[in-house]
Amino acid sequence: MLNDQELLRYSRQILLQHVDIDGQLRLKASRVLIVGLGGLGSPVALYLAAAGVGELHLADFDSVDLTNLQRQIIHDTDSVGVSKVDSAIRRLSAINPEIQLIAHRTALDEDSLAAAVAAVDLVLDCSDNFSTREAVNAACVLAGKPLVSGAAIRLEGQLSVFDPRRPESPCYHCLYGHGSEAELTCSEAGVIGPLVGLVGSLQALEALKLLAGFGEPLVGRLLLIDALGTRFRELRVKRDPGCGVCGSKHA
Repeated sequence: MLNDQELLRYSRQILLQHVDIDGQLRLKASRVLIVGLGGLGSPVALYLAAAGVGELHLADFDSVDLTNLQRQIIHDTDSVGVSKVDSAIRRLSAINPEIQLIAHRTALDEDSLAAAVAAVDLVLDCSDNFSTREAVNAACVLAGKPLVSGAAIRLEGQLSVFDPRRPESPCYHCLYGHGSEAELTCSEAGVIGPLVGLVGSLQALEALKLLAGFGEPLVGRLLLIDALGTRFRELRVKRDPGCGVCGSKHA
């Protein structure tokens, strides 16, 4: 049940007929893994904690650097040199002491990633490199867990939801294949801060929709964001029957 403090804290979203008490209880009972606590993971973690998602599993092996602070809004100047997980826990605990925070401070290998994904209801990929995204996707497909994936670089962002519980849903590999060896990171190509905030906020919204059970998730659709022209475009994405990750699972 929700106590009096929780009813007051979440009252504005409980007022929404799409959420109500039942949706809030579903959020409270949910467990979520956030992979990466940088530009995308910051708004994701902040909004999910504020919304009352009961258990947040926080995964990041890095420490806070001064160059992070332009966009990674969960961290502050006093956190420079501190583990990103510990910095995030300090901030999230201050925002909402009602939730549980589970720390993953070291890099997740195949086994530990599989265990981390199996322990939650939903995964948010907020990482900044293709190999991590591929590994997270494979673990989610294997465990049958929905994945909310976001990316942002320079002045462009992307967002989609991959849900292996739905036979028509593609996975990340269906869309991107083996990626590109020339893939750049934000440290090499740059990124504008509000863009990662926008993509991360949309990731948090998609997660809340999936967890509370309302709205139409971004499954089978890829949202493209052009921050330079403030334009949004949507592409339909189909599952690849021959996909090396999810193809055989749905055969």
